[in-house]
Amino acid sequence: MYRSLNGLPRDIVLLAGRVLLAYILIMHCWKKVDAGLFETAGTFSKFGIPLAIAAASFTIVVELVTTISLVLGLRMVVPMSLMTFVMAGAIFFVHGKNGLFMANNGWALVGTIICGLLALMASGPGKLSVDHVLSLARERRMQQTVVMRQPVAV
Repeated sequence: MYRSLNGLPRDIVLLAGRVLLAYILIMHCWKKVDAGLFETAGTFSKFGIPLAIAAASFTIVVELVTTISLVLGLRMVVPMSLMTFVMAGAIFFVHGKNGLFMANNGWALVGTIICGLLALMASGPGKLSVDHVLSLARERRMQQTVVMRQPVAV
């Protein structure tokens, strides 16, 4: 029977996946920031994306926040859900009509990014993450609260 990774190997693979996906997203974000908001909005408008300036702003912020969230392994579900929405929009407005393959500006890369986001949303960030550190701290506080609330025998 096949088993998935667990223990430290699982956490290392999750960290590597998070960092690699974050690198891909920050490079997409940097391309938009480098071009400038108005040029990015102009490009969005050419693709028929409604409210292009708002969509460009939203996309840049979501890519940046998702990148930070992935690298840190911090509260990933909401940013990654928003990033999945952005990527679905990229398929709908830009890449979907070009087929699958990237040579034709198809949706393969965008679809792969969505797969990575969904997999990390389902698996969580692993133990090499800020979320794990925060959960350990929360557990310690809860244990201290329970100990402090126990009645003292007189």
